[in-house]
Amino acid sequence: MKDIKKDPFEEYIKNLPPTRKELGQAWQAAIGLQDVDGLKASEYLYETAKKNIDGEISVDEAGDLINSYYESKDGRSEVETRTEEADKVSARIAKILSEKAFTFSPTQYLSIHRELFLGIYSHAGKIRDYNITKKEWVLDGDTVSYGGATEL
Repeated sequence: MKDIKKDPFEEYIKNLPPTRKELGQAWQAAIGLQDVDGLKASEYLYETAKKNIDGEISVDEAGDLINSYYESKDGRSEVETRTEEADKVSARIAKILSEKAFTFSPTQYLSIHRELFLGIYSHAGKIRDYNITKKEWVLDGDTVSYGGATEL
């Protein structure tokens, strides 16, 4: 009779919101990933990230603020456009890293790619059908060996 009253869901552990430390690490990693690619985040992104880390706003609200910030800016230079990419993608990476659930699968990979680059690149979330190379400044101009399109 004791087993009947047992909570059938007690073996499941609820994924709690990320801690301040986890949010700080997510933002640090997100901004660092952009920096490795030669993209610099704006002071506005840093201010917004701090608000999220301090619990003043959610990670979704941080992303919305970043998007709104750039909607009001017209006629951006190339540097400003790259900063916009760094800010938007950093906010999206921080959101993904703040989530506790993850499955490494082609579907998840495409979903992450779409979430990161939607509105930035037309091919966001799509499997490419052509081969690519990209000169990397961190490799002193050498290129990364990307997988061939037929292998994807």
